Amino acid sequence: MVQPEKSNARALHGECFCRAVRYRVADEFAYALNCHCSNCRRATGSAFKPFAGIARDRFEVISGSDHLLIYGDDTTHDAHCGSCGSLLYSVVREGTFVHVTMGTLVDEPSIRPSAHIFVGSKAPWYAITDGLPQYEEHAR
Repeated sequence: MVQPEKSNARALHGECFCRAVRYRVADEFAYALNCHCSNCRRATGSAFKPFAGIARDRFEVISGSDHLLIYGDDTTHDAHCGSCGSLLYSVVREGTFVHVTMGTLVDEPSIRPSAHIFVGSKAPWYAITDGLPQYEEHAR
Protein backbone atom coordinates (compact mmCIF):
# COMPACT_ATOMS: atom_id res chain seq x y z
CA MET A 1 0.00 0.00 0.00
CA VAL A 2 1.35 3.42 -0.99
CA GLN A 3 1.12 5.79 1.96
CA PRO A 4 0.17 9.46 1.53
CA GLU A 5 3.56 10.66 2.80
CA LYS A 6 5.28 8.82 -0.08
CA SER A 7 3.26 10.76 -2.63
CA ASN A 8 4.56 13.96 -4.21
CA ALA A 9 1.29 15.65 -3.23
CA ARG A 10 1.02 17.79 -0.13
CA ALA A 11 -0.26 15.85 2.88
CA LEU A 12 -3.46 17.05 4.53
CA HIS A 13 -4.51 16.18 8.05
CA GLY A 14 -7.94 15.59 9.51
CA GLU A 15 -9.48 14.65 12.82
CA CYS A 16 -12.73 13.99 14.63
CA PHE A 17 -14.40 16.43 17.03
CA CYS A 18 -12.75 14.98 20.16
CA ARG A 19 -9.43 14.48 18.31
CA ALA A 20 -9.22 10.81 19.32
CA VAL A 21 -8.92 9.81 15.63
CA ARG A 22 -6.56 11.54 13.23
CA TYR A 23 -5.81 10.83 9.59
CA ARG A 24 -3.52 11.91 6.78
CA VAL A 25 -4.52 12.11 3.12
CA ALA A 26 -2.71 13.23 -0.02
CA ASP A 27 -4.03 16.45 -1.54
CA GLU A 28 -4.78 14.72 -4.84
CA PHE A 29 -8.51 14.14 -4.66
CA ALA A 30 -10.17 12.87 -7.84
CA TYR A 31 -13.48 14.65 -7.19
CA ALA A 32 -15.46 16.54 -4.55
CA LEU A 33 -19.26 16.72 -4.29
CA ASN A 34 -22.07 17.77 -1.97
CA CYS A 35 -24.34 14.79 -1.29
CA HIS A 36 -27.95 15.46 -0.29
CA CYS A 37 -29.12 11.84 0.05
CA SER A 38 -31.07 10.95 3.17
CA ASN A 39 -28.31 8.61 4.41
CA CYS A 40 -25.66 11.35 4.29
CA ARG A 41 -28.04 13.80 5.96
CA ARG A 42 -28.72 11.35 8.79
CA ALA A 43 -25.03 10.42 9.18
CA THR A 44 -23.93 14.06 9.44
CA GLY A 45 -26.99 15.66 11.02
CA SER A 46 -26.75 18.33 8.32
CA ALA A 47 -28.47 19.36 5.08
CA PHE A 48 -25.77 17.65 3.00
CA LYS A 49 -22.34 16.04 3.22
CA PRO A 50 -19.43 17.70 1.40
CA PHE A 51 -16.94 14.95 0.58
CA ALA A 52 -13.81 14.45 -1.49
CA GLY A 53 -12.97 11.14 -3.17
CA ILE A 54 -9.50 9.65 -3.32
CA ALA A 55 -7.86 6.28 -3.98
CA ARG A 56 -7.81 4.29 -0.75
CA ASP A 57 -4.03 3.93 -0.76
CA ARG A 58 -3.69 7.73 -0.51
CA PHE A 59 -5.51 7.80 2.87
CA GLU A 60 -4.25 6.63 6.25
CA VAL A 61 -5.53 6.73 9.83
CA ILE A 62 -2.46 7.84 11.78
CA SER A 63 -3.82 7.63 15.33
CA GLY A 64 -6.88 6.40 17.12
CA SER A 65 -7.80 3.49 14.85
CA ASP A 66 -8.86 1.63 18.00
CA HIS A 67 -11.52 4.34 18.48
CA LEU A 68 -13.11 3.79 15.05
CA LEU A 69 -16.69 2.61 14.84
CA ILE A 70 -17.16 0.93 11.45
CA TYR A 71 -20.67 0.65 10.02
CA GLY A 72 -20.68 -1.73 7.04
CA ASP A 73 -18.19 -4.27 5.71
CA ASP A 74 -14.62 -4.28 4.32
CA THR A 75 -15.58 -2.94 0.89
CA THR A 76 -18.29 -0.41 1.78
CA HIS A 77 -18.51 1.29 5.15
CA ASP A 78 -18.70 4.50 7.11
CA ALA A 79 -16.04 5.19 9.75
CA HIS A 80 -17.08 7.20 12.79
CA CYS A 81 -15.17 8.06 15.92
CA GLY A 82 -16.52 5.70 18.58
CA SER A 83 -16.02 8.38 21.23
CA CYS A 84 -17.58 11.53 19.74
CA GLY A 85 -19.48 10.06 16.77
CA SER A 86 -17.93 12.21 14.04
CA LEU A 87 -18.28 10.74 10.54
CA LEU A 88 -14.70 10.84 9.24
CA TYR A 89 -14.81 8.94 5.96
CA SER A 90 -16.59 6.30 3.91
CA VAL A 91 -14.98 3.42 2.03
CA VAL A 92 -16.75 3.05 -1.33
CA ARG A 93 -16.44 1.63 -4.84
CA GLU A 94 -15.77 -1.93 -3.67
CA GLY A 95 -13.08 -0.78 -1.24
CA THR A 96 -10.97 1.13 -3.77
CA PHE A 97 -11.88 4.72 -2.81
CA VAL A 98 -12.37 6.75 0.33
CA HIS A 99 -14.82 9.63 0.60
CA VAL A 100 -13.28 12.01 3.12
CA THR A 101 -15.83 14.13 4.94
CA MET A 102 -14.46 17.59 4.11
CA GLY A 103 -15.59 19.11 7.43
CA THR A 104 -13.09 16.90 9.26
CA LEU A 105 -10.08 18.23 7.32
CA VAL A 106 -7.80 20.46 9.39
CA ASP A 107 -5.82 21.61 6.37
CA GLU A 108 -7.37 23.30 3.33
CA PRO A 109 -7.60 21.03 0.29
CA SER A 110 -6.93 22.33 -3.20
CA ILE A 111 -10.24 20.87 -4.47
CA ARG A 112 -13.73 22.29 -3.98
CA PRO A 113 -17.09 20.54 -4.47
CA SER A 114 -18.08 20.72 -8.13
CA ALA A 115 -21.75 19.68 -7.95
CA HIS A 116 -24.68 18.70 -5.75
CA ILE A 117 -25.83 15.07 -5.99
CA PHE A 118 -29.05 13.34 -4.92
CA VAL A 119 -30.92 16.64 -4.84
CA GLY A 120 -34.09 14.65 -5.59
CA SER A 121 -34.05 13.66 -1.92
CA LYS A 122 -32.60 16.83 -0.42
CA ALA A 123 -34.00 18.31 2.79
CA PRO A 124 -37.11 20.31 1.81
CA TRP A 125 -36.16 23.11 4.20
CA TYR A 126 -32.77 23.68 2.54
CA ALA A 127 -32.38 25.86 -0.57
CA ILE A 128 -29.30 25.38 -2.77
CA THR A 129 -28.24 28.89 -3.68
CA ASP A 130 -24.83 28.46 -5.30
CA GLY A 131 -24.35 28.04 -9.04
CA LEU A 132 -23.01 24.47 -8.96
CA PRO A 133 -24.69 21.83 -11.16
CA GLN A 134 -27.43 19.81 -9.48
CA TYR A 135 -28.18 16.15 -10.18
CA GLU A 136 -31.32 14.32 -9.12
CA GLU A 137 -29.19 11.27 -8.30
CA HIS A 138 -25.44 10.89 -8.82
CA ALA A 139 -23.20 13.00 -11.02
CA ARG A 140 -22.86 11.86 -14.61
